Amino acid sequence: MSQFLPEAIQSILPNLIQIVYLIATGFFIVGIKRLGSPATARSGNQLASFGMLMGVAITLFDQEIISFEFIVAGVIIGGLIGVIAAKKVQMTAMPEMVAIFNGFGGGASALVAWGEFARVEPALIPTDGLITTGLSILIGSITFTGSFIAFGKLKGFIGGGRIALPGQNIINLVLTFIAFGLVGWFAFDPEYQVVFWSLFGLALLIGVFTVLPIGGADMPVVISLLNSYSGIAASMAGFVLGNNLLIISGALVGAAGLILTNVMCKAMNRSLLNVLFSSFGGGDDTTGTDTDTDKSVQKTFADDVAIQCSYASRVVIVPGYGLAVAQAQHILKEVGDLLEEKGVEISYGIHPVAGRMPGHMNVLLAEADVPYDQLYDMDQINPQFKSTDVVLIIGANDVVNPAAKTSQGSPIYGMPILNVDEAKRTIVFKRSLSPGYAGIDNDLFYSDKNQMFFGDAKKSLQELSRAIQELD
Repeated sequence: MSQFLPEAIQSILPNLIQIVYLIATGFFIVGIKRLGSPATARSGNQLASFGMLMGVAITLFDQEIISFEFIVAGVIIGGLIGVIAAKKVQMTAMPEMVAIFNGFGGGASALVAWGEFARVEPALIPTDGLITTGLSILIGSITFTGSFIAFGKLKGFIGGGRIALPGQNIINLVLTFIAFGLVGWFAFDPEYQVVFWSLFGLALLIGVFTVLPIGGADMPVVISLLNSYSGIAASMAGFVLGNNLLIISGALVGAAGLILTNVMCKAMNRSLLNVLFSSFGGGDDTTGTDTDTDKSVQKTFADDVAIQCSYASRVVIVPGYGLAVAQAQHILKEVGDLLEEKGVEISYGIHPVAGRMPGHMNVLLAEADVPYDQLYDMDQINPQFKSTDVVLIIGANDVVNPAAKTSQGSPIYGMPILNVDEAKRTIVFKRSLSPGYAGIDNDLFYSDKNQMFFGDAKKSLQELSRAIQELD
């Protein structure tokens, strides 16, 4: 393809290709930056997508790939699957979809490394190329099987609790050391095919054994970490192919995933090692049996909640996974609008790990056209609770549990929470007194300042909407 260009352009073509790669990288960086705010996330995603389109186009040109039949077929089939999945997936299932994306990303990187190794005579591949090939297969394969185990746990196909062999952590550690040893052996003797296939199979097994013992409550952290793995695997594949854009884009994804993982661990007051090597929770905030307790709770109903909210100066709404399960975001927005018409100031307090993945609640509320300037993260909203009249807690549990501040023996002690207990009144919308992901009772339920509004979140909010309107 390049031979048809003028000789002057051919001489500088390699540099031009690298410049285009650099421009595409700029789109990636700006796109990731804009993903940090709900107001700019859509444009950030579009910019990053355009950067990837540039990268694909220039790579096809660089490699002089002029036969596009399989590429076009792949684009059409993959595009159709993507459109259908995007239209049908529920907000509650978004974490599962992200897990699948991570798995396919890691698997693709492993296959690319395998394909390049199969294409080139092993003796002609330099040692550093063999090492990156081995690492790409190792990390990509771990990401592939680990992501699908995470998908199964989130979807309910696999138990959310700890599923492990005796001494599972030791087994995983030993298998990991063996895998790295196989990478070294493969780099030393690539002609010995048994080593290659042993590495491939062992890496797939490590992915299963690593994620299977982790409790369902930690799946958001695991998904974020696997997202980082998929980026690192892609970067390794870039080294295998000698493609700078793939190296950089993979490194960006890897770094972003690690940063997000660290943010989530801090929000839970836990270390990454604790997440990976200990079980924590495994339940679901929307299911389970009532907690056995002699403590009493104050029940409330729509009419009473409507009066308290309508005559309040300031109401803060704290959404949780129960809101997503009930698909109640639109009726919640309607309730907020009705209260604003009465002169009530409305804000939304979002905990970093509310829902099943970071940003889950932000996207859910944005879907209902909740104004971005009403969304506050934990650090922004916490100082405001003391001056708040009513806090409506919709389907959230552990992220508002005062035990994180008061009970040193609690599994969540020290975890930063939304300080809703400092408000004048809290009202919890919940099906029952069942525990959240942490599997512990919530002290907030029994506070003198708290009331429980039992029932499905969507139905309860519909009743509240009608009651507010009847006050006019």
